[in-house]
Amino acid sequence: MSHIHVPSEIPIQYLPRSKKWDRVFLGMFVVGLAGFLYARSVDPDRAWQSYVSNWLFFTNIAMGAVLLTVVTWITKAKWNWSVRRVSLAFVAFLPISFVLFLPMLGLGEAYFPWVAEMAQDPILDPILAKKAPYLNMTFLLLRNVIGVLLLFGVSLYFAYLALRPDMGLTGGHADADRGREWWRELLSRGWLGQEVEEVVSYRRMTRLAPAFVIIYALMMSILSYDWVMSLEPHWYSTMMGPWFFMGAFWSGIAATAVAVTFLKRGDNLLDKAMGRQQMHDLGKLTFAFSVFWAYLFFAQYLVIWYGKLPWEQIWIIHRAEEPWGKWSAALIVMCFVVPFAGLLGRKPKMSPLILRSIAIVLLSGLWLEKHLMVAPSIRSPDTPTLGGTELLVALMFLGIFLFAVRWFLSTFPLIQVWQPMVDPETFEAEMAASGMPYE
Repeated sequence: MSHIHVPSEIPIQYLPRSKKWDRVFLGMFVVGLAGFLYARSVDPDRAWQSYVSNWLFFTNIAMGAVLLTVVTWITKAKWNWSVRRVSLAFVAFLPISFVLFLPMLGLGEAYFPWVAEMAQDPILDPILAKKAPYLNMTFLLLRNVIGVLLLFGVSLYFAYLALRPDMGLTGGHADADRGREWWRELLSRGWLGQEVEEVVSYRRMTRLAPAFVIIYALMMSILSYDWVMSLEPHWYSTMMGPWFFMGAFWSGIAATAVAVTFLKRGDNLLDKAMGRQQMHDLGKLTFAFSVFWAYLFFAQYLVIWYGKLPWEQIWIIHRAEEPWGKWSAALIVMCFVVPFAGLLGRKPKMSPLILRSIAIVLLSGLWLEKHLMVAPSIRSPDTPTLGGTELLVALMFLGIFLFAVRWFLSTFPLIQVWQPMVDPETFEAEMAASGMPYE
């Protein structure tokens, strides 16, 4: 880590506010919302299936990007000093995500096929009878509300700790406006002094980060079990949780790469700060997780194929046969073939255009993945697989998602101004590795 240069003074810079882009993003949301409401009046099942799959996708991006910030904090990474705040910016979607999550809690029998069966007394299906302690709406609502509140709350608290020390360094800045000053005053209440605040934030973030990773893995697994796996209640897979939450991590990395390449394009200072090192490392992570995603996908398929048990095969059969087979093939191309082949070698990883294009393709593939996780299990055979409904609902989520992220980047400094302290043991190790004396 010692060869990575972190400037001693980091300039305070915000993404310029833009009423034009705010209107565009809110316009996307309004058009998508109108499309969703219309689709719900025509085919409510299809509309809500699209809603759930889009909620899973965009929430995955936000949580995955926060996880990127957290794990690089745990490992004391220096390479991402200039892009740490960009990945943190996706946390702004989480309060909106929770509001969008609430209507899903009322779907009941309209979404979960096991609800009607569980309402019978006695339960006629022996497999469902064994799962009754878990598959019941009371417990589902309880664990989802508490779990999502805990996961989002810890994410927002980590973001607060990361932002608070910057508030002491941004007061009276030339670019300060009413909104930025309001948030600065709010986040700096009870100020203890710059040095004390940095030490307190560093220590609390260091203690919180490992707990966050555990909560993340647990809650994201629960979401995958409840909103994906339970749709075919006879089927189960121990790989579903890891496949889901590691895919979310990958989507957060890819979304960070896309955001960084756009920010670099419009500003010389950011282009220099978010330089070749940052691009190369984001490219390496994007490439590596394409291989890991394929490994998790194949590991799940291999067990199903080897076991040859009907209730295990059915999930794959629904996605391999018509009309879903062609979309499953497209998913593999978008999520493995394109990023693996496109990011081989050093140069593609450090080319903003190539990295951005490939990241957008794989994010589109992960969006398709969430659709394929939900729809084939419960969609009526005479309903189209993919069309205007799915795209309009995606537009609704994309609009409010981009609005939230842009708001964050235009309200708080684009680059984290304060930098974490160096642990003595880490410093000693770096000095020993470099051959320099340490006293």
